[in-house]
Amino acid sequence: MSFDLREHTADVAVEATGDSLDAVFGAVADGMAAAMCDEIPDAGGERFAFSVAAESREALLFDYLDELIYERDVRGILPVDNEATVRESGGEWRVEGSARGVPLDRVEARDLKAVTYSEMDLSETADGWHAYVVFDV
Repeated sequence: MSFDLREHTADVAVEATGDSLDAVFGAVADGMAAAMCDEIPDAGGERFAFSVAAESREALLFDYLDELIYERDVRGILPVDNEATVRESGGEWRVEGSARGVPLDRVEARDLKAVTYSEMDLSETADGWHAYVVFDV
């Protein structure tokens, strides 16, 4: 699982790969954290869990990242070390996610306003999964 930050006109994008859908969701979320903070502490912060449901894989990725931004704002934390388990059942997609919440007063974080659908890609490749997500900064 890996990610790269990409420059995007007035925004920032995360391009990620993973050997599974679970891994690419986690990689995009870790890339989002990296877009907000240059140096993430290796320790500190409590793990928290959450669940999100949506009607499609792409909508689920959007809602998953949006939930992490919400958790950042409400809890005052930077969600890092993200883990995700993605499943589809009966036409509904669901992710069970968890992250370590580093208190924002322990890091120098930049504001990242929102996830966007602009140019979003979530696709299966010969090597696993690829995702490209643009964030409004």
